[in-house]
Amino acid sequence: MAASTNKNQYNDQSISQLKGADRVRRRPAVIFGSDGLEGCQHSFFEILANAVDEAREGFGNRITVSAYLDHTIEVEDEGRGVPLGYNRREKRYNWELVFCELYAGGKYGNNDDGSAYTFSLGLNGLGACATQYSSEFMEVRSYNGTQLSEISFRKGSPVGDLSVRALGAKDTKRNGTVIRWRPDIEVFTDVAIPEEFFISTMHRQAVVNAGITFVLRIEREGGSFDESVYFYQNGIADYIGELSGMSSLTEPVLWHLETRGRDREDKPEYAMRADVAFTVMKSGGRAEYYHNSSFLEYGGSPDRAVRTAFTFALDKYLKAQGKYNKTEAKITYPDVAESLTVIISSASTETSYENQTKKAINNTFITKALTEFLKTRLEVYFAENPNAAAQFAAQVLLNKRSRETAERTRVDIRRKLAGAMDVTSRVEKFVACRSRDPELRELYIVEGDSALTSCKLGRNADFQAIIPVRGKTLNCMKSTYARIFESKIIVDLLRVIGCGVEIDGKVKGDLVPFDLASLRWSKIIICTDADEDGFQIRTLLLTMFYRLLPTLIEKEKVYIAESPLFEITAGKETYFAYSESEKNEIVSGLGDKKYTLQRSKGLGENEPEMMWQTTMNPETRRLILIKPADAEETLRMFETLMGDAIAARKRFIAENGHKYLASADI
Repeated sequence: MAASTNKNQYNDQSISQLKGADRVRRRPAVIFGSDGLEGCQHSFFEILANAVDEAREGFGNRITVSAYLDHTIEVEDEGRGVPLGYNRREKRYNWELVFCELYAGGKYGNNDDGSAYTFSLGLNGLGACATQYSSEFMEVRSYNGTQLSEISFRKGSPVGDLSVRALGAKDTKRNGTVIRWRPDIEVFTDVAIPEEFFISTMHRQAVVNAGITFVLRIEREGGSFDESVYFYQNGIADYIGELSGMSSLTEPVLWHLETRGRDREDKPEYAMRADVAFTVMKSGGRAEYYHNSSFLEYGGSPDRAVRTAFTFALDKYLKAQGKYNKTEAKITYPDVAESLTVIISSASTETSYENQTKKAINNTFITKALTEFLKTRLEVYFAENPNAAAQFAAQVLLNKRSRETAERTRVDIRRKLAGAMDVTSRVEKFVACRSRDPELRELYIVEGDSALTSCKLGRNADFQAIIPVRGKTLNCMKSTYARIFESKIIVDLLRVIGCGVEIDGKVKGDLVPFDLASLRWSKIIICTDADEDGFQIRTLLLTMFYRLLPTLIEKEKVYIAESPLFEITAGKETYFAYSESEKNEIVSGLGDKKYTLQRSKGLGENEPEMMWQTTMNPETRRLILIKPADAEETLRMFETLMGDAIAARKRFIAENGHKYLASADI
């Protein structure tokens, strides 16, 4: 009998090593942070970063990116051209070192010829190689003023030898590098980099690289290109002015820092510089941080410095000016951030990035240097600009007090919505159904107590529940959250619906969080009379859903029960017409039969059997599904006819009033 093999055996022969391109192709997330679209986007940025580094060092002032329909990308700069020839010191060709070897490049600062970069975006010698490894193909052309060097790769391996030839007459003195490649779908799960990513990346690079022109070419169907140019002559100084516009409370402030230091006593000293720009807005503040031209999505050192310094300086100013109430708590950074627009572009010769994706830096010296610099400059700024200081501090104090009011409101709302699962005993006049299955249950929102009675007697109690609304609800589009949640009708409705609230603004996330999975109903059906009051109540309810629970509209959970306008009786047969044309059609179909015609009564006057047949029976009722576009149009009409825009209302009546003369009571 043969010996059995143990598939779970783990021994000296179990260890293996990834080699060559497989180091990236099989584990792209290690280098790029993701094997999906985000990683693919970062692979593009690695090539762009090398072009930016050349321009930042003064070699060329124009970078062109072309994005093709087949997902091929091309980056062209006007730098010195990437060296591809033989490297005597390393005893290898530079095209191997740059494009086929991780941790190899010209940015380690040990170049004997002094060609190392001062403030470099690409530091680790990983980007060009990793992008080449992860590409379906890559073509590199390098111009050094006298000759053109070319090398091609496919799926991580070179195709042919290095080609070198003298430049022709039309390319004489041309300098720069052109890299053309296509990210490999075998490596990344998605290679369709959206146009918006290219746009935002090129714009950000233009902002923090003053005087460098960034050109973006997007291929369209037919082979034509849309071309956009991004250029800021004065970098963040121009950008902060663009952001502030007419809504700024203070003039933009620009500061510059240059210093040296070390992250730890036993670490080497390095150079660091930073440009700071900020302005104060009433609202809509933003913070953008860049280091060595890389956008720091998560901030790190500069973000910590801004939070500490601005909060400290403003708190100190408010105390000195006696602006706090006696028992008032001090401001926090969110109060500052609400109105502070700040841009920081820093650079250093030694950088501790969080990882290869460069979305945050963690240099302790940069944190300390920026914090002390900002504290000192803010103190001087407040002293030299008393009006601006007073406006800044007053706005931050207003933000703080608004936040505290919202928090008190939030606590009250949470208390009101608490215990939502036990709605049968807590919500007045709510009529539950027997089923506990949210895929079957329906909630009818009906107009008034009389309709409640008719619907209650006419419904199927197994799966249909009812909640009445008494009178007109609040206009949620024009009311503050505090006022909205003072309305017992709205709070009761939200508790019965059961899936929380979707809130915009300061209190977002602080209320009972929205969770579609907690919705108790397959359908929420608004059921009102087919008259003016009924239409207005229906519109106000739709307004509530549109502002507080828009996802329910998007997910097609909200309906309107269409009520019949006419009741036509011919002998023992009764017909219901939901429109004038439908009435005429029914009457015509009766021929010579005698019939009686009357407008339908309000829901509260209907017999239970009629309510079941016309409004509640899934086989015979008519429901109108509310979609986002329907809700928006309804709200637009509501604002026109009942809002504050008198001119718009007069214009609508003048243009459309003739359509309704036939039904007017005159």
